[in-house]
Amino acid sequence: MGFVSLPTLFTAQRAAALAAVLVTALLLPRGVQAEDFPSRPVTIVVPYAAGGGTDILARALAQKFSERFGKPFVVDNRPGGGTVIAATSVARASPDGHTLIFAPSGMLTINPTLYKSLPYDAAKDFVPIALVSNVPFVLVVTPSLPIHSVSDLVTYAKEKPGRVAYASPGTGTMGHLAAEMLKQRTGTDMTPVPYKGNMPALIDVVAGHVQLTFTDPAISPPLIKEGKVRALGVTSRTRAGVLPDVPPLTEVGLPDFEAISWHMIMAPSGTPQPIVDRLHAELRAIVALASVQDQITRIGLIPVATPSLEQLRRFTAAEMDRWGALVRQVGIAGSE
Repeated sequence: MGFVSLPTLFTAQRAAALAAVLVTALLLPRGVQAEDFPSRPVTIVVPYAAGGGTDILARALAQKFSERFGKPFVVDNRPGGGTVIAATSVARASPDGHTLIFAPSGMLTINPTLYKSLPYDAAKDFVPIALVSNVPFVLVVTPSLPIHSVSDLVTYAKEKPGRVAYASPGTGTMGHLAAEMLKQRTGTDMTPVPYKGNMPALIDVVAGHVQLTFTDPAISPPLIKEGKVRALGVTSRTRAGVLPDVPPLTEVGLPDFEAISWHMIMAPSGTPQPIVDRLHAELRAIVALASVQDQITRIGLIPVATPSLEQLRRFTAAEMDRWGALVRQVGIAGSE
């Protein structure tokens, strides 16, 4: 057997190394190689109909994304199925960064326990990009009642066990679960009355057909201002910009009470990390803009400086555990 000369050996080693690099590059998703990501329009799926607060905010972010990337970011409304239709479509999309979802928290934290089965795995099929906003709720009572504080409400409910009714905007919604949390924290017995959404629930509180509800601050300020409902507090730890005079419930008798929804931009699992990192950085910068923060506040939400990607993953897992446990405690697990 002959000897291989040193120059020949080095040449062979360089060739093998170059071949390995080329093979690796070919196997990587195209999005990792392309410096001009995105290479085509990016779709942001919204699981609600056009015109609502979630849709308005998603379109505002899409416009900013388009300006910063120089490529179109378009909103695709896919309502129905309690966000399941939209979530499933994104979970099955190509993980190349060109399909995102503007995910409400319930899609990830409530639905996995509320539904008997889902065509997607909330814990495995999505990767977080950035947290955008928190969604507080406001506890309101009908003004005909002698209730002006949380303490008054607790006293009133304990004097009339089972006779105080709260309007639920739907089984497993945050408004429903917030009321159940209130019952647990205060040791009161209140009866749920289900409605198809926040507005019909709020209308019946105005009319006095039910005594209270946790409602959307985007629709309640005019009614609060006109005295048609009485606000006792908001469910976030900070005040909502559209209700500056309404304190957090944590400050008026319910320490540690927090019941908020949130919005998070997510991508299908398997999306290349360089794309996730870039989208995260860009969205963090977009939400920090004063104009975007003003828009978030005007629709009743609270802007959020998103944590890191690793913190987002831990936060999402903790929220799944927290709300899943409450769904089970309330007795509605697998009811949908």
